[in-house]
Amino acid sequence: MGSRAFDFEDVEDRDGVRLSWNVWAGSRIEATRTVVPIGALYTPLKDRPDLPPVLYEPVTCKAPCRAILNPYCQIDVRGKLWICPFCLQRNAFPPHYKDISTSNLPAELLPRYTTIEYTLSRPAQIPPIFLFVVDTCLDDDDLKALKESIIVSLSLLPPHALVGLITYGTMTQVHELGYTECPKSFVFRGTKEYTPKSITEMLGLSTSTSRPPGSIQPPPNAPPPPLSGAARFLLPVSQCEFALTAILEGLQKDAWPVASDRRAQRCTGVAMSVAVGLLETTFPNTGARMMLFAGGPATEGPGMTVGVELREPIRSHHDIERDNVKYFKRATKFYEALARRAAQNGHAIDVFLGCLDQVGLLEMKSLSNYTNGYMILADSFNMSLFKQSFQRVFAKDDQGHLQMGFNATFDVQTTKELKVSGLIGHAISANKKSAWVGETEIGIGQTSAWKICSISPKTANAVYFEVVTPAGQTLAPGARGMIQFVTHYQHSSGQYRLRVTTIARNFAEAGNPAISDNFDQEAAAVLMARIAVFKAEIDDSPDVLRWLDRMLIRLCQKFAEYRKDDPSSFRLNDNFMIYPQFMFHLRRSQFLQVFNNSPDETAYYRHILNSEDVNNSLIMIQPTLMSYQLEQPAEAVLLDSISIKPDAILLLDTFFHILIFHGDTIAQWRKAGYHEQEGYENLAQLLDAPKEDAQDLLLDRFPIPRYVVCDQGGSQARFLLSKLNPSTTHVSGGQYGQPPQGQAIFTDDVSLQIFMEHLKKLAVTGSS
Repeated sequence: MGSRAFDFEDVEDRDGVRLSWNVWAGSRIEATRTVVPIGALYTPLKDRPDLPPVLYEPVTCKAPCRAILNPYCQIDVRGKLWICPFCLQRNAFPPHYKDISTSNLPAELLPRYTTIEYTLSRPAQIPPIFLFVVDTCLDDDDLKALKESIIVSLSLLPPHALVGLITYGTMTQVHELGYTECPKSFVFRGTKEYTPKSITEMLGLSTSTSRPPGSIQPPPNAPPPPLSGAARFLLPVSQCEFALTAILEGLQKDAWPVASDRRAQRCTGVAMSVAVGLLETTFPNTGARMMLFAGGPATEGPGMTVGVELREPIRSHHDIERDNVKYFKRATKFYEALARRAAQNGHAIDVFLGCLDQVGLLEMKSLSNYTNGYMILADSFNMSLFKQSFQRVFAKDDQGHLQMGFNATFDVQTTKELKVSGLIGHAISANKKSAWVGETEIGIGQTSAWKICSISPKTANAVYFEVVTPAGQTLAPGARGMIQFVTHYQHSSGQYRLRVTTIARNFAEAGNPAISDNFDQEAAAVLMARIAVFKAEIDDSPDVLRWLDRMLIRLCQKFAEYRKDDPSSFRLNDNFMIYPQFMFHLRRSQFLQVFNNSPDETAYYRHILNSEDVNNSLIMIQPTLMSYQLEQPAEAVLLDSISIKPDAILLLDTFFHILIFHGDTIAQWRKAGYHEQEGYENLAQLLDAPKEDAQDLLLDRFPIPRYVVCDQGGSQARFLLSKLNPSTTHVSGGQYGQPPQGQAIFTDDVSLQIFMEHLKKLAVTGSS
């Protein structure tokens, strides 16, 4: 590790950034030879309790640069000037910096504040908006549980937040909250496609607020006119909580009869298009979320994903591959158009699903993917997985503010040696064609800014860069490149805030060991996983696997030590050592293998992978496995079939599932009730230990994982077996005629050992 200059976790705690490379190749050609692109996984709102509250506007460089003052700027204290490290222009400090001196610097120039957050003086004009869109074609138990969860959530919202309610089944109803005499709603037919203009007219939302010509100004002390426009449907929680709770409590199951061989008629598409139309007309470009709760597939109208006849199954991966899909393309296109309209106005869409079967999440995924809304997949609204996850959406900070930002824009700026290739995450392009946009496109490219409608302390974006310096230019000593991330968002307290992170990294000549010594294999694995998933959405999965393999072989050829054609001489340095293992597990993961998962599950897993930071993403790619045995401390063990032992309990964390697996002997002891007898306290403790550790894992996880407890040989043990490296399979037997260790796994997948042998062979023979 000789010249490793960075403690990756330390930088992540301070700036919320993990980079694949922390020393960069000095020229375009050398950077492409390092195979893995320069990428940053950045968490803009990373919790930083030590950040000073900065209550003034940031100082920016002259146009067109507009970079923000940061600790890497050179300053001339006497002349009251600063030099921008991005464009090298000289700028005068504003008058209120007149007392600046080397011993009296503002926070943004102090080296420890490479990340800083400004509270801007202009407050948001409109409080955050929450529009609930609720499916009423649910079983009574489910509807009751869902109504209770929503009613509780009203008490968790800031009192000034605006709320509204749309319910849908066979028809869509927009509830008027300002009319308290009796419940009143506007009804839309579920089979009809409504234009934004017709929705506006039907709801009486004139887009112009000006008075009609010839109208008389009311006298100054006249009573206010009856509620008009948006105020009939969206009111502050403090004013309408009582009325809204009464409407929710009174909600009945959709009255339309459903025959036993049919699905309920559900017009999810119309409900969402009315919701998007209502918000874009009344509150364009402000912070809002639409929360969609669906208990089954859309079966009528625009956006339908399956017909009402139960004998017609909803599409599978196989149907999609064979292009045997009746509604798929049209529904996908319909939801994408809605999602883009919402995203352009800064409105987030959350999708909460409570259904055992598929509901068409694959078609609807853009609603959350374009707007960074939440996505939760549960078997019903009665499950704690849904109830607890939904409560966590409304988590508060120490000051009692919701931990969610609204209507954010995310800008990236670089020094001249670098350009931005693109972003992979839940956002849409803000089409900013600046000088920092690169030619190579990775993810959402051709721009250096993106719109992110909703942002939380967990939101992590992957941004990719390319080095553009032509080969042959000598590097100045100490040459470094810089990146500035600027996130502008509406804080739930009603103020606008600006979070700025500025990072600098050194360039190095070709062959300098500092490049490989500062490779972060964990961040690189996650950044490559996001590219692979992005490709998998467009290409066939075998092509993506071939691409991943090719990249891995090339990386090993470049950075491993070996003698040509001699696989036994192959050695990887410490900080590349587990990278091939991550790739092995990524290839087998549910992100790239669709076998055994429905299209809805695949869309859900990929959505979550594109939301999370390095550590959480690594757990998804290569789950963690703990083993508990009598008279031994708990220990982390290999994610491998040899870890299954009859006298051990295993705790598997895949991020989505937390699984406690009892080996055969332990399961028999437990069934015999030994742990309840005197003298077997150590067995009782052994059975409790993994449960306690599982509770710790559940503490701040979102969404809440499924919790599975199973025994060796039980049907639910498949969750564990599918994740383990099959070093002992039904064909491999034991080594040297010995009986096999661990449990044999029935699979034709190659094991990690065989995968590594192939990798070494291909790397040393120079074929990729």
